[in-house]
Amino acid sequence: MLNRRQLFRAAAGAAASTMVSRIPNVFAAAPAKYDVIVKGGRVIDPAAKLNAIRDVAIAGGRIAAVKANIAADAAEMIDARGKLVVPGLIDIHTHAARATDGPALCLADGVTGFIDAGSQGADRISETVAVAKSAPQQARVLINIGRAGILPEGDTMDISRADVAAARDAIARNRDVIAGIKARLSRDVAGDHDYEVLRRAQEVASSFNIPVMIHMGQTVSPLSKLLPLLKPGDIVTHMFAPPPNSIIDEAGHILPEVIAARRRGVWFDLGNGRTGHLRWDIAERVLQAGFLPDTFSTDWTPEGRTAQVIDFPNVMSKFLMLGMPLDQVIARATANPARVFKVFAGRGTLNVGAPADVAVLELREGMFEFVDNYQNKRTGRQRLFPVATVLGGMRVATRT
Repeated sequence: MLNRRQLFRAAAGAAASTMVSRIPNVFAAAPAKYDVIVKGGRVIDPAAKLNAIRDVAIAGGRIAAVKANIAADAAEMIDARGKLVVPGLIDIHTHAARATDGPALCLADGVTGFIDAGSQGADRISETVAVAKSAPQQARVLINIGRAGILPEGDTMDISRADVAAARDAIARNRDVIAGIKARLSRDVAGDHDYEVLRRAQEVASSFNIPVMIHMGQTVSPLSKLLPLLKPGDIVTHMFAPPPNSIIDEAGHILPEVIAARRRGVWFDLGNGRTGHLRWDIAERVLQAGFLPDTFSTDWTPEGRTAQVIDFPNVMSKFLMLGMPLDQVIARATANPARVFKVFAGRGTLNVGAPADVAVLELREGMFEFVDNYQNKRTGRQRLFPVATVLGGMRVATRT
């Protein structure tokens, strides 16, 4: 049993301990000012007209600062010295929603926003919608006007599959995810129905004020007949497809209808793909005519990861090989596509306050082989490789 003196000492000690516990620990580490700093890279942000060595600081999922020599006060540092730091890549023509792991695979390559362009039509649109909704990055879907989606025998070779009512119903049920309509018009997809397929696609689009993306090249109808059906905001993909019905004539001149379409606000997109869409000589002649693509896209599929496409930075590198300046190549994968679809508004830039989507790329020097859709090989001296991706302020897994 404790005596009075011992009880007093015990009580005093307990009181002192309680007082100490209530005094704040002024020596505890303060929280970091930033969540992430991407340090020392060459920042290329065409939207901000910036091309310089800078640090990029991120806080709360937003770009907090882009300056030289930001103090290293962050929970995570990404060493980007000797690398390129660009806005997250936006790919407006993929089939990434064909596979549940498609979005994550694209994200690891630096793609922080994508459009699935017509993988499915009204009959099975719920499948691609579900993948888009579960994607970690911003994702939307273009519904194929052919209600059965992409078919080996041709999406709309049977014109009854270009079902206006079915497409309207599907869009109405999924308006938050469906951002437009895809009309594939090639000879082996639509046959001699190409004009009517596009007309029906526009009939659906007019009900919802959404764009139509056309898959051109090797059509039965000439482009001079098809292009006048396009409205401002529509997209022509596979713009470097060879004849018949290329965007250039035999003398290498851009068709007047192509120029008129661009003037009224139609976008022209690469759509690399693997079959019939890109041939080096056509690309060279179009670029020499001064008709540059508005956007780059991959036409990504799981199969394309092993041949021709590989990844978005590889597709971009093809145009370094063809002579486009680096900042213009970056613009067509970031700032420009951000203007095409509303879901990407405010993205495609590293401006302070923008969503913190960042791609860190390595521009390697060497001898790199690039292949078009006709197995023609070209050698370039530069190639972009994905190194790190930040999505919404958080670093994500990189492709290995």
